[in-house]
Amino acid sequence: MTGDDFCNFFVNWIPLPRLRKAIYRSLGMDIHPTAHIMRNGHFVALRNIHVAERSIIGHDCLLDAKGSIFIGSDVNISSYVKIITAKHRIDGAGFEGDGKPVTIGNRVWIASAALILHGAEIGEGAVVAAGAVGTPPSGGLLVFADVDDAVIEEYATADPYVTAGLVTAWRIDPWTVVAAR
Repeated sequence: MTGDDFCNFFVNWIPLPRLRKAIYRSLGMDIHPTAHIMRNGHFVALRNIHVAERSIIGHDCLLDAKGSIFIGSDVNISSYVKIITAKHRIDGAGFEGDGKPVTIGNRVWIASAALILHGAEIGEGAVVAAGAVGTPPSGGLLVFADVDDAVIEEYATADPYVTAGLVTAWRIDPWTVVAAR
């Protein structure tokens, strides 16, 4: 059993926060003494998780830190948030893994059920809105920021899944996100 398994199957259910935090540290997580992690989180690659002072991680969060996660001071990560730092390259012959760190600045609030993907850098004082997809997609979802529909269409038609005939139909739906500063 790995340290991650021990943490996810046993430690996360311990009702004593100080004891849980001590065990997380002993398993390699870098967590400041004034930071707090609620129960029932799921952690991958504990040694790559770094949590600064006075930050809090809500219950039922997933932190997949294969590419490292850096959480600044005074950060509130609400319950059910998922932070995933790795993906598989769909254009690679061996479907290779590709990890990039996620960096969260100081005084950030990530609201419930937000999804933060590999390579994200969330600046100081940012607010990440809760569950921003109005109608859940029935298939894959790509999100583009400040991009014209023509650019998205060009990207989609060149996608390896589309050119190989694995994806036979797709559409562009508008998505409104409110980000406070």
